[in-house]
Amino acid sequence: MQNDLLTDFPKRYGAYALVTGASEGIGQSFAEELAKAGMNVVLVARRQDRLNALAQELEGKYKIMCPVIAADLSSTEQLSELIEMTEKLDIGLVVCNAGFGTAGNFLDADIESELNMLNVNCTALTKLAHHFGLKFKTKGVGGLILLSSILATQGVARSAHYAATKAYVHTLGEGLQQEWLDSELDLLIVAPGPVNTGFAQRSKMQLGKAATPQVVASQSLKALGRQQMIHPGWLAKCMNLALSTAPRVLRVKIMSAIMGSMTKHLSH
Repeated sequence: MQNDLLTDFPKRYGAYALVTGASEGIGQSFAEELAKAGMNVVLVARRQDRLNALAQELEGKYKIMCPVIAADLSSTEQLSELIEMTEKLDIGLVVCNAGFGTAGNFLDADIESELNMLNVNCTALTKLAHHFGLKFKTKGVGGLILLSSILATQGVARSAHYAATKAYVHTLGEGLQQEWLDSELDLLIVAPGPVNTGFAQRSKMQLGKAATPQVVASQSLKALGRQQMIHPGWLAKCMNLALSTAPRVLRVKIMSAIMGSMTKHLSH
């Protein structure tokens, strides 16, 4: 059944939404929720085969269009090609979901992988926010969703660089929200806790209780235009509440201890 809160999305934002990291997990759930709301969805990720399969499923199920763009957002050239390929589409809503993390001590990490993470999590997101933000400003309306993290508001040992990339996203989003206060541009910062996705496999973290991608996507889209930031899922809400009253130095110790328990297997 179509979500009543989202039925005005095509009228408000336009015919197309764009979702990065759409081939699985949170991005795939965002794509499905937007398709369910009646929006055409531009699917962006690295894996062409997964994107094609998802596009076929969503087009058949919801009778919308799903253009597919296979792109590695750590590549400046492919990022520019993505922007060029979407230039003629009426994209009014962008979900900057693409990203990955690493776990373990920073000095044990492969620096090329860390720099690729910086390019995807920060550089690509910044370019997309600027490019589509300008289009939204010209159009007079638009929606932007930035995926932050519960890790973004303090340093976190054994995930130091990933937490730093999300702190960048979080701070950028807060600043843009102030710049856009008197406009019709909606910006939502989404700061989940642990989520059951392929992300955890790539970062080699062992998750206990975690939210589902569908919960993250559904709660985020319901909040767009109504709130500035959300922590989707009960676990993220509880973690945020517990951390919110603690001084920063204590938050660093708490989150570092939690990350240490999730990555202790990497020490063996």
